[in-house]
Amino acid sequence: METRRLRVLLELSRLGSMRAVADELHLTTSTVSQQIAALSREAGTDLVEPDGRRVRLTPAGRRLAAHAITILAAVDAARLDLDADAEPSGVLRVAGFATAVRRSLLPVAAVLARDHPRVGLRIHEHEPSEAFGLLAADAVDLALTYDYNLAPAAFDATLEAIPLWEAPWALGVPAASPATRFADVAGEAWIVNSRNTADEDVVRAVAALEGFPPRIEHRADSLDLVQDLITAGLGVALLPAGQPTLPGVRLLPLTGPEVRLRSYAVTRRGRAGWAPLSLVLTLLREGAGALPRDASPREGPEGDPFRTARLLGGGPEP
Repeated sequence: METRRLRVLLELSRLGSMRAVADELHLTTSTVSQQIAALSREAGTDLVEPDGRRVRLTPAGRRLAAHAITILAAVDAARLDLDADAEPSGVLRVAGFATAVRRSLLPVAAVLARDHPRVGLRIHEHEPSEAFGLLAADAVDLALTYDYNLAPAAFDATLEAIPLWEAPWALGVPAASPATRFADVAGEAWIVNSRNTADEDVVRAVAALEGFPPRIEHRADSLDLVQDLITAGLGVALLPAGQPTLPGVRLLPLTGPEVRLRSYAVTRRGRAGWAPLSLVLTLLREGAGALPRDASPREGPEGDPFRTARLLGGGPEP
């Protein structure tokens, strides 16, 4: 099979229309149609079928598009292996949670812009469960995810996860609250994440150790909104230990047991050899090594993502 035709099929699976593929690859729509028809003959089966005035991939087309990702990545890796001076090239699609995008990916973007301008990033903000679904659908190439030490993620056998950094979490209570430890909030309402259950699992686990069931009443994705709810006296919640808080919020350390968020770079197994992905994974590892162990998001030098870029050799100076 012609790898150029596989590239056309892969773009059709991603973009959904021949006109969009033609625009993306700087071809005519007629050329795209001819390439797909030729690939169907090479594959010995129909790869597209009519869908109103458009076309869609058949089940065989979708399977071949999934194989095309690995095939084209292997071709890229082979070219790079044969040419030591070859520059990685391509667009890497990344899904990640907001803190990891700020702390880990923005510094990498700065390095890429300076040293590897042919590698681009498309960034999507997603919670881990959403990112795993996008990986499974080949809608992204890399996911930046997290779990907690008290609620570890079970990674599918088709995935490879690289640990990046950890961050301690604390208990956020209203500033006027007399609470000094976790057990003191047994009667309070709780605020948990609306798009992920990991922090709720941690709350239930710690509460069980303290001998009470937590009363979950509010769900919010934004940590800023969580702080607003705490300030309004509507409940308590887990928050990053190193993050500045609103005047109406006080943080209580959690030590028995300690609660830690753990960040990962996750790819589909066998895909890490693709040159742009391999490069970004290397930069993420180097960036994680340059961070302090307790890499919680916070203001100041340790919390400035461009400090990491400077440690990697890129980004603006202060």
